[in-house]
Amino acid sequence: MAPRLQLEKAAWRWAETVRPEEVSQEHIETAYRIWLEPCIRGVCRRNCKGNPNCLVGIGEHIWLGEIDENSFHNIDDPNCERRKKNSFVGLTNLGATCYVNTFLQVWFLNLELRQALYLCPSTCGDYVMGDGIQEGKDYEPQTICEHLQYLFALLQNSNRRYIDPSGFVKALGLDTGQQQDAQEFSKLFMSLLEDTLSKQKNPDVRNIVQQQFCGEYAYVTVCNQCGRESKLLSKFYELELNIQGHKQLTDCISEFLKEEKLEGDNRYFCENCQSKQNATRKIRLLSLPCTLNLQLMRFVFDRQTGHKKKLNTYIGFSEILDMEPYVEHKGGSYVYELSAVLIHRGVSAYSGHYIAHVKDPQSGEWYKFNDEDIEKMEGKKLQLGIEEDLAEPSKSQTRKPKCGKGTHCSRNAYMLVYRLQTQEKPTTTVQVPAFLQELVDRDNSKFEEWCIEMAEMRKQSVDKGKAKHEEVKELYQRLPAGAEPYEFVSLEWLQKWLDESTPTKPIDNHACLCSHDKLHPDKISIMKRISEYAADIFYSRYGGGPRLTVKALCKECVVERCRVLRLKSQLNEDYKTVNNLLKATVKGNDGFWVGKSSLRSWRQLALEQLDEPDGDVDQSNGKMNGNTLNKDESKEERKEEEEELNFNEDILCPHGELCISENERRLVSKEAWSKLQQYFPKAPEFPSYRECCSQCKILEREGEENEALHKMIANEQKTSLPNLFQDKNRPCLSNWPEETDVLYIVSQFFVEEWRKFVRKPTRCSPVSSVGNSALLCPHGGLMFTFASMTKEDSKLIALLWPSEWHMIQKLFVVDHVIKITRTEVGEANPSETQYISEPKLCPECREGLLCQQQRDLREYTQATIYVHKVVDNKKVMKDSAPELNVSSSETEEDKEEAKPDGEKDPDFNQIMHAFSVAPFDQNLSIDGKILSDDCATLGTLGVIPESVILLKADEPIADYAAMDDVMQVCMPEEGFKGTGLLGH
Repeated sequence: MAPRLQLEKAAWRWAETVRPEEVSQEHIETAYRIWLEPCIRGVCRRNCKGNPNCLVGIGEHIWLGEIDENSFHNIDDPNCERRKKNSFVGLTNLGATCYVNTFLQVWFLNLELRQALYLCPSTCGDYVMGDGIQEGKDYEPQTICEHLQYLFALLQNSNRRYIDPSGFVKALGLDTGQQQDAQEFSKLFMSLLEDTLSKQKNPDVRNIVQQQFCGEYAYVTVCNQCGRESKLLSKFYELELNIQGHKQLTDCISEFLKEEKLEGDNRYFCENCQSKQNATRKIRLLSLPCTLNLQLMRFVFDRQTGHKKKLNTYIGFSEILDMEPYVEHKGGSYVYELSAVLIHRGVSAYSGHYIAHVKDPQSGEWYKFNDEDIEKMEGKKLQLGIEEDLAEPSKSQTRKPKCGKGTHCSRNAYMLVYRLQTQEKPTTTVQVPAFLQELVDRDNSKFEEWCIEMAEMRKQSVDKGKAKHEEVKELYQRLPAGAEPYEFVSLEWLQKWLDESTPTKPIDNHACLCSHDKLHPDKISIMKRISEYAADIFYSRYGGGPRLTVKALCKECVVERCRVLRLKSQLNEDYKTVNNLLKATVKGNDGFWVGKSSLRSWRQLALEQLDEPDGDVDQSNGKMNGNTLNKDESKEERKEEEEELNFNEDILCPHGELCISENERRLVSKEAWSKLQQYFPKAPEFPSYRECCSQCKILEREGEENEALHKMIANEQKTSLPNLFQDKNRPCLSNWPEETDVLYIVSQFFVEEWRKFVRKPTRCSPVSSVGNSALLCPHGGLMFTFASMTKEDSKLIALLWPSEWHMIQKLFVVDHVIKITRTEVGEANPSETQYISEPKLCPECREGLLCQQQRDLREYTQATIYVHKVVDNKKVMKDSAPELNVSSSETEEDKEEAKPDGEKDPDFNQIMHAFSVAPFDQNLSIDGKILSDDCATLGTLGVIPESVILLKADEPIADYAAMDDVMQVCMPEEGFKGTGLLGH
């Protein structure tokens, strides 16, 4: 037996021998378990909830003994947010903006670019006054250049460990929750920056992007027949290098510049020869920029899946890169030094994390920029090992090649930045303009004020914690009541008093009161008995109530519980007695009527009645031993209990008298009824001589008469309309019978309801009228054409012979007469037949009905459509072809909203997986109409349930590399659509 049940039994064992009127104060204290011994720390390891004297394990352990001051607060040391000496400032990741942060750090450490941006004049004249910046007015950059200026100034001289780039990101209109293509972001932003700076008057500012990042190459085509060269000059800001199938950076560069043969269908039209000729084409590097950006094309398009994928192959590269072998004009200085490595950690193109390893151009030391965190590499060396280990996708991954001195290899690097080595090393620091420095100083002042405020809050929390520590140490020792006066306090409140994370609220004991406003005996398991001394201190400091002293022990509840327990112990004996009494035959008028259902379950009903808790307590407190009742469940249970019948109510009629059905009740002896009445004193009593309900008898007779009447009516109607009942020899509009020129129409609903009544007249009400108004419009016109009544609308109408119609008019009340008349038109050609309806068709309402039917057909959920693939103009249905469960009216904007259970978005990728056809190769059509609008709903496209969509696949492009180029151009337009990067 569980310890709590043992305590419960021990607390009430006396009730078996004590009558309710004999309950004493000693019995009451026993019921409240005051006799239990208090627990001792070290012996009792956890709190005994059934013991009100156990004060162990309620949260006191965190206060006893010596406590670290840091445990008194949850405020971090503000100095942890301070920038470290000789370190750089990080950038906050706003959700998925790590790709932006990496490029900002790389551009910040390009000193020439930073200096040029500082020289760019500000347009915010409102902020700059004669004596500096206006106080109390926040600086709001107006252009991208001003945003970049302000960010660079903060990165250079801020006291913060990291700064917030949200102003810059918001100005570009980027979605902070969506990770974008980092390489495309770099291209688009450089283009935007170049376009913005082109309007500056200062040439050092206007031309900085071209001077730093712009090189030039030529597409050279040479005719094999005449040797004529054709050149197409082009500028570049980065070289996009294919890494597939290569292991070294130099191999990628060589492939980029390799010669391509133009032969066969791909021959070149030579203007000199005036005909197509075989030719060669290659790229020649004409000039290289100071900063050489090499884009490693790790993210490529996979035609099999229709998505981008990442190439996790190792590429080796050296810290020194000699580009002289690759340029056309030799003799210059083309030796480059590695200055940055941009890393994508992760195996997928659509997830992961971006970081940057950047070399400080002044000290030559390498730093790892990971959003807010900046880490300095040891020994002025680039270290990529940790990043490569973190991206390990599987055990089967290719091992990392060995790298010699000054060389590195990475499977996560997607961009390498090299700086021309011949440039002079920077000796002086780039100076922040006074206007920007004043803004930085203002931000630093705010930061210092915040640090002081946080430090003061920490101090206050520590002081409060120390005071609480002393209070707990003093009071906890005085909590046990022992033999002195005592009070009861909620265990929950004591636990919150000892919880350092929550403020202590006033004591609230209302949840533990009974209907007599005293302590409920059943609530003793969630209460604790403490000394009066400790209670006085608690109430003086925290207030609350009511105070539960020894006078709060409820004698009324204890006496009632005593009575219930005694009845429970007596119930088993009485159950046997009643069963024996029920075996005896009742003679004369001494018996009582009892419901058979009540007799079967009276013992269970008695137990439930005895176990019913105090209703007032349940309303004031829905918790018992820490278990909270669900509100919805408690309402449903209460409703079910109200619907359940009490003892002997199963033989009550609707009028509150004895029911007339003797099958539901039986006679019991006077002795048996006397025993049952002890448990159910309020049960309805029916002596054997009590007459049944007179009203029910009258209703029963009327019901029998009505049944007989219904049978007679049904039999008469069935005899009058035998063919209509049996659905035999029915007329048909499409095959008009020769024996008549007139047919009458009623609604099919009327016929079906009438047949139900004729089949089961005692269970159904008779049909008294024919409601033909359902077939007419509000203007009184017919809603159906003759043609529709022969096809789709035939299930809504029933045709009658003239003889049947005459009988219908006699048997039922008819609201409208509807008939179809056949007439011969013209004397010359009597074979031409015309069908006229009365009333005539209403064209306007008919058109409205058809439109509504079309709308209903196209508005659906959870319908099935089929997809057939067409090969050589023949349909092919694969076993794995998808059956799509779709909704017709779901728009693009609705896709993000939560769906109810059972409703899911249609998965059109099933088409791609079933037929191996990528989305861009899919040509879908239905009934000859091409489905090309990606934003339209299925309903607007005319796709209805059970539709068959035809799929025709485009042939794959032979030139895989050409396809990749196309996709790399098109996909970023989608990714950055609607942002400021495309606005220029």
